[in-house]
Order: sequence, then C-alpha cells, then structure tokens
Amino acid sequence: MTQTHSRYIQVGDWYFELKAVRALKVDEYGKPYQAIANCNINGNKMYVDGLLTKNGEEFTKQDFLSIYHFCQKIGIDVCTYHRFQNGESVHRELVIDPNKKIDLTSSYPKDNKADNEVEQQLEPIPMRLVK
Repeated sequence: MTQTHSRYIQVGDWYFELKAVRALKVDEYGKPYQAIANCNINGNKMYVDGLLTKNGEEFTKQDFLSIYHFCQKIGIDVCTYHRFQNGESVHRELVIDPNKKIDLTSSYPKDNKADNEVEQQLEPIPMRLVK
C-alpha cells in the first residue's frame, strides 16, 4: 500500500479518496461517545455537518482545536460548520492556517467563544491510526 497524498491511498490499480469522515468524541474507541460530527470533504474544503453533543454538552475550545488540527493534518484550506449555540443557528467558515501550532494537551476553560480565534500554541499533537 502506497500513500500518495494525505487524502489519497493507492492499492493496486485503485485510488481511495477521503471524502467523508465520522468524528467521535470518546475516551476509547468503541465506548459510548460524548459527541459526533459528520464531515464531508470536497477538494480542499470540509463541511462539518451534524455536530451534536450528548446531553446538551457545550462544544468546547478543546473540541474546536481538535477539528482545526485534523483539518491541518489532511491539508484542508477552509472548514465550514453549522451548529446551534444558545438556541440560535450559527454558521461559521474558518480559514485553516497550516502553520499555526495547536496544543491539544492543554486544558481550556469552557466558553461559547471557542471558534472566535485560535490561539498560538506550542507543539502540534500527532494523529495515530486506531486499529
């Protein structure tokens, strides 16, 4: 198996292209999850659809940074998402800076301004393949 791009994998005469992702917020894969997001990718843009949290939990800055970091890792230029915040429909379009450092190990206070600005962080956190 040869990886030709961060979103394309070649196996024999077939190329597999990453076009849809289901993201789960969970401590361990296979356990009940706290949040879910369906992501559709078209070119260098990703649309996060169906961003839902369990029991009305808030979408935290840590959650936002995890999605932002994922976009960086797979070469997304723009991420658009829709969610309900304080009972209102909110639509955001974010330009992804591939050079911005994201630290996913720091804890952040819960706030409703998680998507307003990404803070400059120290070290990126690598992704891992879960079998």
